[in-house]
Amino acid sequence: MMKKVLVMMGGFSSEREVSLVSGKGVCEALSQQNYQVIPYELNDVADFIATLQKEKPDVVFNALHGNWGEDGEVQALLDLMQIPYTHSGMKASVLGMDKSLTKMVCEKNGIKVAQGEEKTFAEYQKTGTKIHIPYVVKPKSDGSSVGVFLVKNTEDVAKVYYDDEDKQLLIEEFIDGQELTCAVLNGKALAVTEMRAQDEFYDYKAKYTDGVTQHILPALLPENVYQTCMDNALKLHKVLGCNMVSRSDFRYNPKDGVVLLEINTAPGMTPLSLVPEQAKYCGISYGELCSLLVENASCRAMQNPNKIKAAS
Repeated sequence: MMKKVLVMMGGFSSEREVSLVSGKGVCEALSQQNYQVIPYELNDVADFIATLQKEKPDVVFNALHGNWGEDGEVQALLDLMQIPYTHSGMKASVLGMDKSLTKMVCEKNGIKVAQGEEKTFAEYQKTGTKIHIPYVVKPKSDGSSVGVFLVKNTEDVAKVYYDDEDKQLLIEEFIDGQELTCAVLNGKALAVTEMRAQDEFYDYKAKYTDGVTQHILPALLPENVYQTCMDNALKLHKVLGCNMVSRSDFRYNPKDGVVLLEINTAPGMTPLSLVPEQAKYCGISYGELCSLLVENASCRAMQNPNKIKAAS
């Protein structure tokens, strides 16, 4: 019987537009793979729940990005409703989205990260930071390089701005060198790509504007460096308990070595996205990639409440 897949896109984060592009591509690919596809643009939670109850999808394809989509919130809801969904579960999503928690996991597992500290925007404005220039200021729990500032000199300090004074920030030393990424799919590290942006910093514009960034696949690296990226991406994927797919971003230079920047537990699926590109390099088409995620969708197993009652 044809599997019914609800493709969830849009959402409430600053990455809404990127999510819509991802979702559209996934819908087209799954339709061509003979799934019954229900495109769903998330704007209202109550309507979303009502739609799930009405449509009763076999799988929810999570094409959301950013907060409320890949931070454990929607994963917890689908776990409670016992509807299988693509990508990682609640625990891995929470750990992967919170950059400080990710750093703690990395440090305990021998994966090198940049030195940094946490502050609210108000605290940063008042006391600055102990991290020496150059450094990077970024939200503690956002993706796609949204709201990221590179402070190269004292003049740049005043350019750091957020609407919310209570915004939780992570201030890290700037690691110069090659910008690298490695996807993990179905228990295997795929490849390492170098992103060479026209600008100095690989920001939101560089990620999602065609022609702004050159993707070099495979990355031109010493063999041991390439392998370190692959090994660390796979290690972090497993330690966090990611489901099926993730993408880890690194910086490399001979002095600092391979330094992990972040992990994406729900990486983009747009035409410019890196996971589909690496999958294609490894002989997996975009349609096959989407189908693989659907066929391996899951949710947290819930013990039968009748058994719990009987046991008590």
